[in-house]
Amino acid sequence: MDSTPTWDLPASFTIDVTVGDEHIDMMRHTNNVVYLTWLEDVAWAHSVQLGLGPADYEAHAHGLVVHEHRLRYEAATRFGEQLRLGTWITHVDRLTLHRRFQFVRVSDGKTVFRAETHYVCVDIAEGRVRRMPGTFLDAYTPALTSVPADAQF
Repeated sequence: MDSTPTWDLPASFTIDVTVGDEHIDMMRHTNNVVYLTWLEDVAWAHSVQLGLGPADYEAHAHGLVVHEHRLRYEAATRFGEQLRLGTWITHVDRLTLHRRFQFVRVSDGKTVFRAETHYVCVDIAEGRVRRMPGTFLDAYTPALTSVPADAQF
């Protein structure tokens, strides 16, 4: 079986994780809440790679918070499996940023999870929606990936 993943979109940013004992629930597969943690992990890793980490958010007194998640679990993952977590920025404007995610099992290239997350920019101290600092737009806009009309979710 071909283990090369087929990515939904080109040029994903990826990190690898291995399903550990701490990720497994009573159903003997990765607990659904773990996928949310991995969404955050790969999104932060991508943001840091683009030049915006948590310290930068603090310095600008602004940050991106989740407004909406759309999640689709395609296949169970189990202890010891290695996963490649991919993400793309698909929209950015003065108030919002949208990401897509795709997680694949390395051993067979099978997509096990897909998600879309919509973020809004907030003032960290007040928690109110605010315009993104120019630094955010400068970092995130060049990483935009266009989504073809027929792209899967």
